[in-house]
Amino acid sequence: MPALLPVAEAQRRLLALAAPVAEETCPLGDAASRWTSRDVPALRTQPASDLSSMDGYAIRFADLPGPWQVIGESAAGRSFTGEVAAGQAVRIFTGAPLPTGADTVLVQEEAARDGTRLTLAGEGPPRHGSSVRARGLDFTEGEVLIGAGEAITPARLALAAIAGHATLPARRKVRVALLSTGDELVPPGTALGPDQIPETNRLLLSALLADLPVELIDLGILPDDRSALEAAFRALDCDLLVTTGGASVGDHDLVRPALEAAGGAIDFWKVAVRPGKPMMAGRLGTAVVLGLPGNPVSAFVTATLFARPLIAHLAGAADPLPKTRTVPLGEPLPANGPRADYLRAELVDGRVCAATIQDSSMLRTLARATCLIVRPAGAPEAKTGDSAEILDIA
Repeated sequence: MPALLPVAEAQRRLLALAAPVAEETCPLGDAASRWTSRDVPALRTQPASDLSSMDGYAIRFADLPGPWQVIGESAAGRSFTGEVAAGQAVRIFTGAPLPTGADTVLVQEEAARDGTRLTLAGEGPPRHGSSVRARGLDFTEGEVLIGAGEAITPARLALAAIAGHATLPARRKVRVALLSTGDELVPPGTALGPDQIPETNRLLLSALLADLPVELIDLGILPDDRSALEAAFRALDCDLLVTTGGASVGDHDLVRPALEAAGGAIDFWKVAVRPGKPMMAGRLGTAVVLGLPGNPVSAFVTATLFARPLIAHLAGAADPLPKTRTVPLGEPLPANGPRADYLRAELVDGRVCAATIQDSSMLRTLARATCLIVRPAGAPEAKTGDSAEILDIA
């Protein structure tokens, strides 16, 4: 039997199985949650001219301490077209262009106006350039605003729009096929016969992957029948096939032999992780195949560690691996064994506490968990207050 692969090595090998999918031009409205495939430069300068950041009066700093004569008004979308000369001021509103000749804004709380006559009314005069947003304060034309492989977040969508873009370069959606195996499985809500249980993994994985740029293909539930599995594999048309169940070594674990009979090849099998050891990865034609355990908790953990990063990689993410953070332990933990352990846990008053029972059959414990405590292989005993690495899951 091959040695169990460490998690980091399994992740590295999995990502090496396939390059990102093809690039496409994506309308901004459909670009959220994707990753850019090329650098995105600014097509314009923002702001395009000096703007007022406050309501007040545009003046020449050299004319302080006043008084001034108000000669017009400048508002956003309706700028003053003349020029401010010595002793003159223009009423100005937030976001409006600064008139030619003016270089400072006297905010309205610091001004007194009588008809067209304007005087200082505050505790002190404004500084030169006060309340002015200079041209190019945010960015200038040609600057790279979003790097290749960066996530297209809501803020980056808005940034791209104000920079003049109507579309973004991104990878097409990743086609992900989901398949559950097992004679005991029936659709949720179905009347159960002897030895049957509701199938949960496709529902669980669909929800877990929903925030990623995927096109999900539901291949349903297949029995523990090698011919049926082989036929499904031969008809495959996707970028990633995720199976659950049948990936271990029992007489009814038929995913591996069916995959190989269909022309697929296994890259690695069994990872030093708990829960989820009997995970496998390989290729079938142009598709990556990820065989996850049938146990729903194990499927969730391995999908979090492997399926989500692989999809992010296929979608063009520069840094697809999940991010952890460090918080203090609320309770002690025993020394860990030879596999990396991912403990279902909750944060309580800023400290993390592992669920008392970590049996991988317990979905209710997973449903209550807000994070996974990451315990490296061979980790020593940890005391209350010690730092713990966690992976947020809710």
